[in-house]
Amino acid sequence: MADKTLETLFHETLKDVYYAERKILKALPKMARGATSPDLKAAFEKHRGETEIHVERLQEVFEILGKPARGKTCDAIEGILAEGDEILEDFKGQPALDAGLASAAQAVEHYEMARYGTLARWAGELGLKDAQKLLVTTLQEETKTDEALTALAEGALNPAAMAA
Repeated sequence: MADKTLETLFHETLKDVYYAERKILKALPKMARGATSPDLKAAFEKHRGETEIHVERLQEVFEILGKPARGKTCDAIEGILAEGDEILEDFKGQPALDAGLASAAQAVEHYEMARYGTLARWAGELGLKDAQKLLVTTLQEETKTDEALTALAEGALNPAAMAA
């Protein structure tokens, strides 16, 4: 059996986040349809476009590694997305729906930020500077999305959920 190195771990984690991004692409339209806040709908739609680019960047990283772009089932994202589905179902028509959806989206963002931060660091340690740049760019975009969701939640969604 071959030794499992940092390069092996990098590749396995890359497959994990590739799977996650593709699942997120499918979940975002459903979240946008479920949201009642026009601003939250717009945020989900905007992030869907960004996520398409994130998938393309990951494909570039696979190319840099000389490996096919393949995902592997990510139980973490499956669970996080299931929680979002639960909020959609349990809070449909309720004042706290949008606050819950923003919270679910932030759980996704935090997972992605953790993965991209780790992958970027490992890419640097492995001397994969081009891959590192791609991963850092995506990390920065995920962070901005998280910040935008926080501002939206604090400025409108949470107060609306409390006022009802």
